Amino acid sequence: MTLLATYESQLQNIQKSPKFIEGEPAIFEGYSIITPPGLEDPDNTDFYQNLEAFQKQLVNQVEPGLIVPTPIESYHFTVADLIWDGAYKDAAQNNPNFDQQLKACIQESFEKYQESAVTGGSLQWQILGLLIYPRSLVVGLAPKDESVYEQIAELRRSIYQNSGLMGLGIEQQYYFTAHITLGYFGEIPENLDRDNLANLLSKFNDQWLENDPQILSIKQVQLRKFTNMTRFERESDYPILEL
Repeated sequence: MTLLATYESQLQNIQKSPKFIEGEPAIFEGYSIITPPGLEDPDNTDFYQNLEAFQKQLVNQVEPGLIVPTPIESYHFTVADLIWDGAYKDAAQNNPNFDQQLKACIQESFEKYQESAVTGGSLQWQILGLLIYPRSLVVGLAPKDESVYEQIAELRRSIYQNSGLMGLGIEQQYYFTAHITLGYFGEIPENLDRDNLANLLSKFNDQWLENDPQILSIKQVQLRKFTNMTRFERESDYPILEL
């Protein structure tokens, strides 16, 4: 199946994301392990600014309101989703010490990873192109070599196999696709021309093939708490892992 045909098929199943209401971010709380978001990551300033320019061009050429763009301040690479929405609310209500215990477990996982991992260099991921999810539009990333993928896989194992985290109700997320979210689907018109949109996305995707590779260099990952899909915050005692 060609990329265009894939887009045409995937666009049949897109849905409005509940993470935004009338274009504004809805409350959606939880924790993730991510790279420093957006312009907080000085090693990737050019990468994120180029991605923002690409995003703006794309959003300006689709139906108004179809894609709710994520701000550059929230761009990030997710290493491991931990807990979110109703599961987080329940955990926090039932255990007043949940947040502190979560932080302690993540610190333990980071230390375990450092004991066995080869650190000291950035992990480089290259943009492959646009991916269409049922409720969002993202750019997919591929590791520069197998060792880069293996390091991320080992880090994920050190997190999800932590018995303390399991005890807090953190479930392993087996499925992993490296990506950065550009936007979420908003109002989807009944008469949306999906064939035309698929063609547009395919043409935009060609930019990644025609230009120099866009590389994300990961040197650090952090525990972050999100209150919605545009705000990923950290406090001074949140664990950080230098790679």
